[in-house]
Amino acid sequence: MAEQQPVKSTNNWDTGELDEGPASSNLTTNELQQNLRVVKQRDRPVKLLFEIPSTRIIEQTLSKYVVYQIVIMRSGSYDSRHVSIERRYSDFANFHHKLLEEFCEELEEVVLPRKLLTGNFDPERVSARRLGLQDYLAKLYAVRCVRYSHHFAEFFTDPEQRRAHCLLRAGQFRPAQELLQSVLDLQEKLGPWQSPVLPVPTLCALAVCHRDMEELEEAFSMAYNVLPPVRRYGVRHYRAPLLELLVDLGYRLGRPVAQLQEELTRLREAERGLVSSSSLKELVVQEFT
Repeated sequence: MAEQQPVKSTNNWDTGELDEGPASSNLTTNELQQNLRVVKQRDRPVKLLFEIPSTRIIEQTLSKYVVYQIVIMRSGSYDSRHVSIERRYSDFANFHHKLLEEFCEELEEVVLPRKLLTGNFDPERVSARRLGLQDYLAKLYAVRCVRYSHHFAEFFTDPEQRRAHCLLRAGQFRPAQELLQSVLDLQEKLGPWQSPVLPVPTLCALAVCHRDMEELEEAFSMAYNVLPPVRRYGVRHYRAPLLELLVDLGYRLGRPVAQLQEELTRLREAERGLVSSSSLKELVVQEFT
């Protein structure tokens, strides 16, 4: 996404100090205290908070299980976009197993609530496990190496990501777009602790969805915003297909595309045979199959 340049402030708030000049000397005590509260609020570290407010029982022909609604939000500032997902206990168990394989020593004091052999659907037991899983996520997040690991992001986004790509492959672009947008919201919340290329496949898939729904302006904007991180972080297999999509959309929208076309030509000539010849749609569909 396009980066915004920071606005210069007349106060030295970046260092937690106030100007000593005449403007500062004219402030009342209440105003100075309010300014200090603003500085402290801005400098407060952002954290992720996890809440499991509810559960529901899924009954299928050959199975019955409980799913837990997980709400993810950021602290440190007002977060109006509380994103929620649903996971089964088996999802937590698989997640914990992967983490133990890599971070066994770091997780000595982080225990997953035990599997229940009986009474799985008893309301009191379900409620106790709900609170236990909520506490488990908070303790996991407190372990630095865990929250920076790719396993952490995958637990919160991978099932929805795969479902969205299946919908895209089946031509169900609107539900795919809606699901991908929720994945992107989650990835933005996880952003400070994850690789900067994490949202690239999601943004590319969203561009494809918008293009195939003939929402050309949205498709061009989405693809144009993801191009800088693709260049910057060397996501080579996305670069040529992304440029091809932008050139095609640019011609259809009457946008200047000469520089994009030149970049694509140079890329094809410099890495002949090494750059994927797949379209962006083919690429994003293959990414999660």
